[in-house]
Amino acid sequence: MPDFDARRLLMVDTQVRPSDVTRLPIIEAMLAVPREVYVPAALREAAYIGENLALAKDRTILDPRTFSKMLEALDLGPGDLVLDLGCGLGYSAAVMARMADAVVAVEEDGAMAREALATLSEQGVDNVAVEHAALAEGAPRHGPYDAIVVEGAIDILPDAICDQLKEGGRIVALSSEGALGAARLGHKVGGALSWRFLFNAGAPVLPGFARIPEFEF
Repeated sequence: MPDFDARRLLMVDTQVRPSDVTRLPIIEAMLAVPREVYVPAALREAAYIGENLALAKDRTILDPRTFSKMLEALDLGPGDLVLDLGCGLGYSAAVMARMADAVVAVEEDGAMAREALATLSEQGVDNVAVEHAALAEGAPRHGPYDAIVVEGAIDILPDAICDQLKEGGRIVALSSEGALGAARLGHKVGGALSWRFLFNAGAPVLPGFARIPEFEF
């Protein structure tokens, strides 16, 4: 029988802490949330490896280093309302639910949304709402949000998502630019986003966040 508790501790000690993730709420949340229950059954043995785990075409669970460093930059607090775009099977939402007031997790794959809702309920996570909707549309009826996390790469950020972020709010996403990709943190000031580079990381571009190729004649 796998000792997932030991693997979780090893993940934090070898992948999270050495990556300059120092905020105690992040450490505590990632030690507490059983990552293995939020991955497909066939991938449970690989739940704690330091790589993205593929869920479906263009969908992934971000590796622990990338996810924790995104949270470090986002600096979630007890009063925050968070929008989690591309929640997959619910792991990211479960972690953030331990740091924020509430999380709205959006998933456009119906089967994944249903599984995320069921697993979060089984785990007693009662401050996450799972919305089955297009990722690029977000969940405007619950917003505006203090923080937004995009669980994948983007070429463009739809206006609908920017509109759901509060003035002064922050958003973290992976840019698909360049061979390595880059995590970036955005702040909304005067209705517009100002981005800064965080670190290199990659993931598939999420549905609805790809740049539409121009027609060539």
